[in-house]
Amino acid sequence: MTQRMIEITSPVFITENQIPAEGGLAALFGNDRPLALEIGCGIGDFIVQLARQKPEINFLAIDIYNKGCDKTCKKIEAEGLQNVRVMRIEARYLLAHYIAKESLEAIYINCPDPWPKKRHRSRRLVGREFMQTALYYLRPGGNFFFSTDFDDYGEQVAEIFPTVEGYDNSLPTPYVHSLCDYPISKYMRRFLDLGQPIYYVHYRKQADFAVDESILPPLDKGFRIRWDSAGNE
Repeated sequence: MTQRMIEITSPVFITENQIPAEGGLAALFGNDRPLALEIGCGIGDFIVQLARQKPEINFLAIDIYNKGCDKTCKKIEAEGLQNVRVMRIEARYLLAHYIAKESLEAIYINCPDPWPKKRHRSRRLVGREFMQTALYYLRPGGNFFFSTDFDDYGEQVAEIFPTVEGYDNSLPTPYVHSLCDYPISKYMRRFLDLGQPIYYVHYRKQADFAVDESILPPLDKGFRIRWDSAGNE
């Protein structure tokens, strides 16, 4: 069944053709505050809390789902937040085309699709290749936050991170089930109320780590990459 696409007219919703040629994404905010990225904003619960908590940071929240982007925009407007913009775009495409080298203060990825079947696990977004790619876009000392309600995914990410050169663990253990001041979305709360733990991983890019183009994988043409302002492909 084809989903009905919602036209998103919110002033905080950004399309590719609205990104300024000069200044890029930073120019959308009209200031020089640091920029952070949330990949997979869902319906906006997390990013609204985080943006309210950190007014000194600009946030770009992205998702591939039209309805989620629309709901996120409405929550941002209802809160009167000026430091968040929303895009419907695939993460790797966004990074490759619109994010400058070492320009991100942080990357947040919360409860992404776990692809639970063993034969599908190669489709998971957060793996060695993506961790290496993120190093190119994070500023020196920039943060990478990952959370999941799926135990196998949490353990997998926690096992891979220490083997990727360029990061330091910001936690006392490979992962934790509670992270101070980290916003809890309604989706995450649902699992916590059922007694199912959330796995949190937090790594920081080493301040003296030198990055180069060689860590960037080729862009997969299979990525869903372009939509118009109404959310149509």
